[in-house]
Amino acid sequence: MPFALFQKKNQADYYYLYTMKKYILIAFLFLVVYHSNAATVDTVSIYSNAMQKSIKCVVINPSLKKNKSASLPVVYLLHGYGGWYSNWIIRVPELKTYADEYKVLIVCPDGGNSSWYFDSPVDSTMKYETYIGKEVPEYIDAHYKTIKNRTARAITGLSMGGHGALFIAFRHSNFFGACGSMSGGVNLMSSKNKYDIMKRIGDTTNTSSNWKNYSVMGLVEQKTNDSLAIIFDCGTADPFFKDNFLLHEKMTQLKIPHDYIERPGKHNWDYWRNAVQYQLLYFRNYFEKMNANKK
Repeated sequence: MPFALFQKKNQADYYYLYTMKKYILIAFLFLVVYHSNAATVDTVSIYSNAMQKSIKCVVINPSLKKNKSASLPVVYLLHGYGGWYSNWIIRVPELKTYADEYKVLIVCPDGGNSSWYFDSPVDSTMKYETYIGKEVPEYIDAHYKTIKNRTARAITGLSMGGHGALFIAFRHSNFFGACGSMSGGVNLMSSKNKYDIMKRIGDTTNTSSNWKNYSVMGLVEQKTNDSLAIIFDCGTADPFFKDNFLLHEKMTQLKIPHDYIERPGKHNWDYWRNAVQYQLLYFRNYFEKMNANKK
């Protein structure tokens, strides 16, 4: 090969390698920047004085590109019967994107296999209303930069967690400003022989009053006239659909403001994966409205 051609080929090869290295470096830097700006997922242990044990919890912390010192509103997201603290982030990893997009801290506590989020009147070892409604928020407020005001706190969940979120918010509306439910088991009597409910509040004969006082369907009658923002939804093919519709009608009759949504869907993760993004948007809009009113 003539020397001139050999030299030209080497120059072309060098330019190709140089260009490729440059693109690889740019791609690497892009990935570093992208991931440094993505939400982080922490797993923490939160000690319960009420139950004398440590319980794990997932915290999804959004990235704050412009104002890293900003305080955040918080959404507490509860799992369903048989679930656990990492249920939501495993099934819906998009929660990291929603946390970033809506600039909210998302907290997924563990509510036990079948606590129904009650301080059980028949089992003194089960104090999950206290744990979720008081102890977890105290830990979150102490360890993360949160807005420490009821208008910056919301709670929602699916199935058992949907009932638990409404139950806790109705009973602690001085602490939570907004609440929701997705496919919530809002009428305990409809599941009286299922899901360990009798283990939590007793049977329907000797402790019959518990079945009204601990059920959202009964508790709503005692709800005070406060500013609690409420959203709940259910799929039309869900076994809890009828009870959710009846709760909607009851709240309408009682003139309790709320957003109610029904859409095609079953009692499954396909439905909840879709529903949660709308509930988070609802809470984001609520937080922004409350903050705007304070300016």
